[in-house]
Amino acid sequence: MERKKKLPIGIEFFKDFRRDDFYYVDKTGFIRDLVDMRGLVNLFTRPRRFGKSLNMDMLKTFFEIGTDPSCFEGLEISRERAICEEHMGKYPVISITLKGVEGRSFQTAYDMLEIVVSTEARRFKSLLDSDRLMPYEKEKLYQMMKGDFGSEAELQDSLRLLTELLSEHYGKQVIVLIDEYDVPLDKAYQMGYYQEMVSLIRALFSQTLKTNSNLYFAVITGCLRIAKESIFTGLNNFKVRTISDTDFAEYFGFTDKEVRDMLSYYGVEDSFDEIKEWYDGYHFGDADIYCPWDVLNQCDKLRAWADAPMEAHWENSSSNAIVKDIIATATETTKHQIEALISGEAVEKVLIPELTYTDLESEDEETRQTYLWSVLFATGYLTDAGKPEGQRHKLVIPNREVKRIYENRILSWFRVKTVSDTARWRKFCESVKTGDAAELQNLLNGFLADSISIRDTFVKKQMKENFYHGMILGLLRAEGSWSVMSNAESGVGYTDIRLEIPLTKTGCIIEVKYAEDGKYAQACAQAMEQIEEGGYAETLRQDGMRTIHKYGIACYKKSCEAAYAMESVPRDRES
Repeated sequence: MERKKKLPIGIEFFKDFRRDDFYYVDKTGFIRDLVDMRGLVNLFTRPRRFGKSLNMDMLKTFFEIGTDPSCFEGLEISRERAICEEHMGKYPVISITLKGVEGRSFQTAYDMLEIVVSTEARRFKSLLDSDRLMPYEKEKLYQMMKGDFGSEAELQDSLRLLTELLSEHYGKQVIVLIDEYDVPLDKAYQMGYYQEMVSLIRALFSQTLKTNSNLYFAVITGCLRIAKESIFTGLNNFKVRTISDTDFAEYFGFTDKEVRDMLSYYGVEDSFDEIKEWYDGYHFGDADIYCPWDVLNQCDKLRAWADAPMEAHWENSSSNAIVKDIIATATETTKHQIEALISGEAVEKVLIPELTYTDLESEDEETRQTYLWSVLFATGYLTDAGKPEGQRHKLVIPNREVKRIYENRILSWFRVKTVSDTARWRKFCESVKTGDAAELQNLLNGFLADSISIRDTFVKKQMKENFYHGMILGLLRAEGSWSVMSNAESGVGYTDIRLEIPLTKTGCIIEVKYAEDGKYAQACAQAMEQIEEGGYAETLRQDGMRTIHKYGIACYKKSCEAAYAMESVPRDRES
């Protein structure tokens, strides 16, 4: 049996692919296009986990003096002989990532930036033996390597100084790579020192990237395009490639062909349709793109177990705070738009191409909402459904995984909101416990009217049912003294919700159906029939429940109807 290459989950260093025999999706065409179309400073914005860091290390590996040409043998860039001869291994390269520059205070984040710069400076310790540098220059480098920055001004000037020293030693201009440039700004906004961090990063970038004769070119990556006035003040020959641009679109994320080839290589091509439904759907420029983090992780599970269920890998590597924010601050109009998105429809929005975090604090509600929609788009929670017209975009949720993020956030918001209305929530729980189906239906309709619903669109029926199932489940689980099971095995099937109230020996079976076209009675009847035919109450009988309430709940948009039956368990059955 052929030994397959390892999947590169979490691998960020390009040289590791050849050394450790990892599967590599060839993105080296990025190097050719960068050489052909670069500006002096090049900013690429993409969502998290779309290969930005690996691409940056690929650039470092290709351009840096002393590189091993064998790293690129057989790859697309190796066919560009003129580019390889002129540029491969020809430049000093400064490469840093700012993803760790954070902290609860500005001083902590400042200290982390010092560590990042000094760590990179130590890569060039051979310059301390250079016969082209003056003693005072070596002393400055030595201080930088130790992390001894005498003032904030010295830290702000550190990368520029490093380009100067490298250029003097090698007699070549320097390439500067800065990954995750906006992470310090995001963390600073969350922790309340945003303006201080903006000033620091602006000064660092201005010194390094503006009128620096030692700079050959720079590449910067991040999730958001922060307004030029905030960070990139005064930069000329500044090129920005966002997810809306056609250039370089296919180099961040996987294309349809790349995913098919990978699945085929590992013998799991039968899962392609599910992979596509869960992780495809992004539109970068004119390219259709899969989230690579998802594909790699799921392919790894499938090759171990062909029937492995699809999982939310990208979702689980994020706080998803921005989705929480837009739902928590939703107006009625925004609620309707979120409903449309979850139901597979598109919404049109004017988006801000350049952002500042202070827009979120605007007193103008429209400005705040525009900011939130713009960030949802830039960070991968929404994507273009067609070609944008200027700043007007037709937006959709890209795939099933991201849709589940919205649903989970809505369910969490719904649970907190409804349970906080203690009196109404208590009445709901009491109606479930006592078998008062009319009161249960009345209260649940009230909850649904206040929430965000699933519209009657082409979204699969099972997915609609899961959404309402999650709402009811959240309400019941908030009652901590009850034993509540979801999709539990009962009889010959799996009941949606099964709960036991030990104190009163009361059990409940709840089956949730989506009432297509508002046919409540039909859906309720199907639910009740399924409870009986599946023998869902048998487990409750075995557990000693004396009273069993059976509910068939049919939901449609923002309303529901409930069917009900009760069973009293004789004491001889109980024993």
